[in-house]
Formats: sequence, C-alpha cells, structure tokens
Amino acid sequence: MHALTAAHLTLPLGSIVRVTNVKTGHSAIVRITDRGPFVEGRIIDLSLAAARQVDVYLPGTAMVKIEVLETPSPLDQGGRWAVQIGALDKKAASDLADHLSRRYHTAKVTNFCSPVGDWWVRVRVQNDDRRRAQEVARETTTDEGNIYLVRLD
Repeated sequence: MHALTAAHLTLPLGSIVRVTNVKTGHSAIVRITDRGPFVEGRIIDLSLAAARQVDVYLPGTAMVKIEVLETPSPLDQGGRWAVQIGALDKKAASDLADHLSRRYHTAKVTNFCSPVGDWWVRVRVQNDDRRRAQEVARETTTDEGNIYLVRLD
C-alpha cells in the first residue's frame, strides 16, 4: 500500500512500468506485484503511494499511459496463462466451475472466495498455454461476472 506497486492482468510479475496521468503529466515508476484490476475497462490498479504520485488518489480513476521499462520474462512468448471469471455469488461460481470442468476436460477449474467476499472461477488450461487460454476466454459466456485473461507468473 505504501510502496510504489501496481496490479496488472498480463504483465509478468516483477515488471517495472512508468504510469503517467494523461491529464496532469504526473508519473510514477512502479513494480507489478499483483493481478488485477478485475473491473471492466481498467488496465492497472495502483497502490496508495503510486496513486498519490500519479495524481489519481482523489479522483479514484484517470486515463493513464503505461510504458514497460523492464520485464523479468518476454512479453510476447511463454508465461503461465489462465482465464479468471468473477465476481459471482457462491452458487453461481460453483455451477460455472462444474460446467467448465465438464466442457474442458484437460483444464483445471477452481472456484475461490476473493478477499472482498465475492467468488471467482479460474480455468487453467493444459500447459498454461496462452493461445488456449485466449480461446477459452472467447468461448466462455456467463450472465454474471466478467471474463479476464490473466498471466499467473
């Protein structure tokens, strides 16, 4: 919370990025330490310290530019990929996980409670392959919750 960190869905954990507020020009260099944001239309979640430095603390959201400065692994190849679906109620998450387990026999499907109390479903495809995870994300539909492609490493 007090370090210059951020969450991103697909950049490798440990990546270093510059986040610049397009309106004010204020920026911060942050390390990607978590996954998220799991809110449609958002590309990065900033820690409290980073949000203050980038000038998004009071408004809560802002248009930002992200520049990747350093990554511990290549962006265009490799990685361990999954599809994450949420936020659902417990029964919907369980039902969706059961359905996806039957549909994708070689995938590992789990459901879990998030820190804020809603439920998520994660589909890990065989060999954590990015292309297969993208296909699963495109083929999956649900009446509630959003579908995200996430990098696990």
